[in-house]
Amino acid sequence: MKTRSLVSFMLFLSIGSIRHAFSYPPAVGILGKVKSCVSCHVNNGPWKDESNIVIDVLDQATMKSLRQPDGSFLIETKRGQQKTLLTVIGQRNATSTPAPYRNAWTYIDPARVGTNSLSKFAPGWGVNLQMSCRLVGDKVGGFEEATITALPMTIQPLDDAKDAELQLQVMLTKGESVKGNAKEGMLGNYFERKVILRVSE
Repeated sequence: MKTRSLVSFMLFLSIGSIRHAFSYPPAVGILGKVKSCVSCHVNNGPWKDESNIVIDVLDQATMKSLRQPDGSFLIETKRGQQKTLLTVIGQRNATSTPAPYRNAWTYIDPARVGTNSLSKFAPGWGVNLQMSCRLVGDKVGGFEEATITALPMTIQPLDDAKDAELQLQVMLTKGESVKGNAKEGMLGNYFERKVILRVSE
């Protein structure tokens, strides 16, 4: 049986013809036309205290955070040059709140939501993994006192790339959504961060 990517996997239910389609995250972020995770999911979890939340974007080559003083992230790279980033998400352990079980995130250009483009990343920028849904338990230096997920993403400004602004949309979750009704069965909290892409010639 051939392995199918979760991004492209869709389960079709039909009686005579295709009437319903359910997609598994993160396919929703590509195929859907909603503006954020909370369009489908509830924001009802116990991870509301942002002082205990870890949301960071690192330059994987240097392992330095790209966070700016205003809380946004600045990603700068030369045209045609690849840069690999590490998205780190989770909760600090110095709290009595149980850690999330899985974290989901996506980098989205809001202007492309609702379009037919399969990529919701900034136009002119190549990207190999703009979203993920991952169980906690990763280990990254500097985050030993937190329960996190961490995954690399490589971007590249192509010939027509311009400076752009993205939303990093994040959900910390626990439990399982009811199939066909994502607002039931799962606890989750939603966060957004601004990400600035800058091309240096």
